[in-house]
This record gives sequence, C-alpha cells and structure tokens, in this order.
Amino acid sequence: MPKMIVSIDGVVIKEVQLTKDRTSLGRRPYNDIVIDNLAVSGEHAVLQMSGTDVHLEDLNSTNGTYVNGKAVKKQLLQNNDTVEIGKYKIKYVNEAADSGYEKTVVYKAGSAPFAATPAGAATAAVPLTSSSPSGSSAAIKVMTGAAAGREVPLVKVVTTIGKPGVAVAAITKRPHGFVIAHVEGASRPSVNGAAIGAEPVALKNGDMLELAGTEMQFVQH
Repeated sequence: MPKMIVSIDGVVIKEVQLTKDRTSLGRRPYNDIVIDNLAVSGEHAVLQMSGTDVHLEDLNSTNGTYVNGKAVKKQLLQNNDTVEIGKYKIKYVNEAADSGYEKTVVYKAGSAPFAATPAGAATAAVPLTSSSPSGSSAAIKVMTGAAAGREVPLVKVVTTIGKPGVAVAAITKRPHGFVIAHVEGASRPSVNGAAIGAEPVALKNGDMLELAGTEMQFVQH
C-alpha cells in the first residue's frame, strides 16, 4: 500500500497510508495530511491514486510543490520520490512491487551509529511505521561505543539501525518473531559472527549483532 512519510531536518514526524482515491495535503485541519506551517498553503496539494499509481498535483500553492528538487504542477510519483514543501520532506513509498521482506526507508541522519543526539535531532534508529505489532516485546541493546548500555525498543513493525551511507540494517517484526536484513552500505551486518546475505535472518533472544563496528545484542522480554 502506498504511503507518505513526512520528515523535517531528517526527523520523521508522521506516516500516512494512502487508502483513498484522493488524499489532500495542506495547513488546514480538514486535510488528510495536515502540515501546520506557514510555508504550507491551506490547500497545498492533492494525491490522486489509481490502482498502484499515485499522481501528485499542486493546487496553485503559494510556495510551490517540489519533487526531487524540481517544481511540479502534476506528476506521477515513483517509489522513493521525495516531495518537498517548505522545509518538509515527504518520502513516497510504494511497496507494491516488493515481494521479499518488508521494505524500509532510511533517512540520512548524518550521525554516528547510536550516538547520543540532542533533543529534536534524528536518532540512529528511526521507527517508520505507525502500527505496533502484538506479541512479546524486544529491543536492541548497544554493547560497545559511546552509547553502550542503551536499549533501542523494537516497538514498530520496521526499525532501522546503523549509519546511512555506511551500513544500515532493518529489523522487521513478523508474526513468528523478528528478522534482520541488510538495507544499504558495503559493510553488512553480522549475527553471531556470520555476515547476513541476501535473505533476512531470524533473530532469537541473546543473538549478538555487529554493524559498522558497533556490537549489539537482541533481547526479548
């Protein structure tokens, strides 16, 4: 199902599934996607869905609508396109063609893996989905580095860990447990010393993970 992931300064603030033929975006509270910012017009743009295709149309907004840095009036969106409205970036994700594991979108936070970040800044682990899975709770515990001892709760369906552009992995909640998969970067994550291949690897309590020089432990409560 297509979705829009809204972020500002690399921090994800909301995610909206596109379930209707017409989804409105703007500053006014009656819009389907509300961005309360003066740079956004009251009725800024509309997303029109036909099958798995989604067209973005600017509604004569004051500041314009941009896709991948170019001003647009109406455009068919492609998977991973970035819509820009003011300082906001809205990532378009269409997983219709994804038949492997749940795909995740990684925002380039620009911070070291699991480094402590100031309030309001992007963190190394960015949950990207709004629905919480049922079942036992789990977390990734950082064992080495400046953030040693920190736990990253796996409360969302997909959680990304690592440093964008260097090494990123996605941990996905499935009905029968958690799996970890390589997303990007030349350095692949490892589980108990074995590098992850093309397929996701199932995780069990106590598994030791290594990613970009940081050691972690998968724990289930």
